[in-house]
Amino acid sequence: MLVSLILAHPDPKSFNAALAQAARQALLALGHQINFHDLCAEGFDPLLPAGEIARQADLPSSIQTHCQELAVAQGLIVVHPNWWGMPPAILTGWLDRVLRPGVAYEFLEGDSGEGVPRGLLRVQTALILNTSNTEARREQEVFGDPLERIWRHCVCDLCGVGRFERRMFGVVVNSSAKQRAAWLEEVRHTVAALFPPDKAA
Repeated sequence: MLVSLILAHPDPKSFNAALAQAARQALLALGHQINFHDLCAEGFDPLLPAGEIARQADLPSSIQTHCQELAVAQGLIVVHPNWWGMPPAILTGWLDRVLRPGVAYEFLEGDSGEGVPRGLLRVQTALILNTSNTEARREQEVFGDPLERIWRHCVCDLCGVGRFERRMFGVVVNSSAKQRAAWLEEVRHTVAALFPPDKAA
């Protein structure tokens, strides 16, 4: 399976980076191919220029690469922290620039953009890994878990993703080394369960 793995955190020593590395190691051990992008380390530009909005726009080569990789991906793993109930700006910009019409979705004939699009992604399974410093009960009762709505309903459902799974790890800021090790092991097991090796390959 070809899996796109996206990390959005500015600190290479962060627990998010460790989560991404655990997922990457698990995928490789299972024999999967990976297109991995550490958006912050690569200096991904999150600003969507007006000239890129049109479906047939000429895209910079770096954006073309991201679009091409996502268009053929069979699996997707995204790792990021919960900041203000949203993904970090660099990841929101990645969504803006890469989940384009013709790549991630399309509108049906006669629909000028006001209707519900048809998803185009070939992604069979998407796994979103989040970290938080908010206790889980408070996240649900006070904030309503906005990341769940963003990823499940606003992104994956609309773009045609077959299966959606998400894990939230927290509270990270006061977690112990033992707890973090257990979370990393959970990631490895989750990846193995969701992205089993292709026995026919």
